[in-house]
Amino acid sequence: MNHSHAVIVSAVEVPYTRHPGDDVTTEALLTTAIRNAISNAGLEFSDVDGLGVSSFTLGPDHAVDLALRSGLALSWIMEDTNGGASGINMLQHAVRAIEAGDAKAIVLVAGDRMTSTEFQAVVDEYNVITRDYVAPLGMGGPNAMFAMLTQRHMSRHGLDETAYGSVAVSQRRWATMNPGAVYRTDMTMDDYLMSPVVASPLRRFDCVPPVSGADAIVVTRQDRVPASRVAVRVRAVGGSVNFDLHEGDGLRTGLAGIAPTLWNRAGLDPSDVDVISVYDDYPVMVLIQLADMGFAPDGDIRKLAHRLRSADWPVNTSGGQLSAGQAGSAAGMHGLVEAVTQLLGGAEDRQVPDAHIAAVSGYGMVTYRYGACANLAILERV
Repeated sequence: MNHSHAVIVSAVEVPYTRHPGDDVTTEALLTTAIRNAISNAGLEFSDVDGLGVSSFTLGPDHAVDLALRSGLALSWIMEDTNGGASGINMLQHAVRAIEAGDAKAIVLVAGDRMTSTEFQAVVDEYNVITRDYVAPLGMGGPNAMFAMLTQRHMSRHGLDETAYGSVAVSQRRWATMNPGAVYRTDMTMDDYLMSPVVASPLRRFDCVPPVSGADAIVVTRQDRVPASRVAVRVRAVGGSVNFDLHEGDGLRTGLAGIAPTLWNRAGLDPSDVDVISVYDDYPVMVLIQLADMGFAPDGDIRKLAHRLRSADWPVNTSGGQLSAGQAGSAAGMHGLVEAVTQLLGGAEDRQVPDAHIAAVSGYGMVTYRYGACANLAILERV
């Protein structure tokens, strides 16, 4: 094995909360995550020479300001603004940097203080298109756009609401075992179907609860990791920014184009995967991404939904954003942290036995109707 390979040795989450106190700032959440991730990795601050940051609300500060306040001396730094695709995007850059010798140990961190007021500000000023063309229509965020996408998906595949409920209900089962999830009460399909309609056919539990929190991982060279310590190697990682999809119906992501290449590069296929983290801003996107990643080779989405509902298939084992919460830009890191936690064997009551291979997707940056960015990481316990 090539011991210059980059590996992930630490994954942490600053607990999510719906109602942060006045003393909770985005900077405090991020610096806490950085400190915890370095400690969890068994490293000192002096060992870390790389930092990647993603946050919607850190401004006017940037990654360099966070490095200063964290007490880090760096040879490599980056800032990512790609929302739900940010975690894997930063991971891809960090892996290349480690293997090129640009850094020895890199902390990747993402998070936000996200109250209802701050959430609305991010939604209204998401980008120029949103600010100038979508917000003036009174859309109030992406719910209406993804409601229309869900309607098209239902019609295309002959689905009813229970297909999307299967995503929310199955993830809630996992969330009941995650002390960090903000929704931990068990939920039945009847509970889901009785929840209020937000934007037909989307119901309350189809929409992520905004929370405040942060997530972080540490990436380093494999030859710097003690032989006794478990680590996670990145077998393959890649992404797609595909604006052609905006001309279509939104029922396919860039994952469909890149997944076959990445599975081939990893020397694996979907049947080898023990744990899956799928970016879950809405249940429809879970079903679409699972299909695009190769988990529905026959194209039967109903079978995919049934598998989620009828078995303990390890998909979004933290409860996902639908139950654990969406901490702003940490949304792009949350699934990655959960997958690494599973592979490191630290998921406690929700631990998947003998978890060895994980697949993690990212999706996001709605430029007008759909997310333009999609990416995938295939990870291995070593």
